[in-house]
Amino acid sequence: MLVSDRRAHPSLALPDLARAAAAAGVDALQVREKDLHGRALLALVREVVAAGAGSALRVIVNGRPDVARLAGAAGVHLPARGLPAGDVRAAFPELTVGVSCHGLDEARRAEQDGAHYVVLGPVFATGAKDRALGLDALGEAVRALSLPVVAIGGIDAARAGAVWERGPAAIAAIRAFLAAPLPEAARALRDAPPA
Repeated sequence: MLVSDRRAHPSLALPDLARAAAAAGVDALQVREKDLHGRALLALVREVVAAGAGSALRVIVNGRPDVARLAGAAGVHLPARGLPAGDVRAAFPELTVGVSCHGLDEARRAEQDGAHYVVLGPVFATGAKDRALGLDALGEAVRALSLPVVAIGGIDAARAGAVWERGPAAIAAIRAFLAAPLPEAARALRDAPPA
């Protein structure tokens, strides 16, 4: 899952990034542009959805199920302390609903609330988060939960093999997709050898 940040890749417009991600075989693009609201976010997500049309790329909108529905996105990604996943699923039954979690207890709550998947992290320390969960906690969550677990946080091509060994359904990242041209970066994450 490629998580967007327009400021991290200012030379590439998000619709172009979506086309590149689709061509590179990226499964999902999460539009996470927290500074955009209302019409501007809706317009951008519509462009991203159109850019990925006809491919397997699923567009997920961070925090805004209303925008996801109006733009024709595949799903919405909720913060851990955001709207309850079950309420969002009931109001927006066509959307896949994911939830950010920072530990097994939050992930269990998200599962009980009806999330389709959880994004768990940070697995490794990042500049944005205070405390890394570590690989053992990731593996424990994968074993304990019946829904897919997506690993996030400090994961790059060098660490991806160790992450895959713990059994997550996917890896989510921002910076790791910027480390090389997108096809190479996606391949390096997806095909990382075991640690």
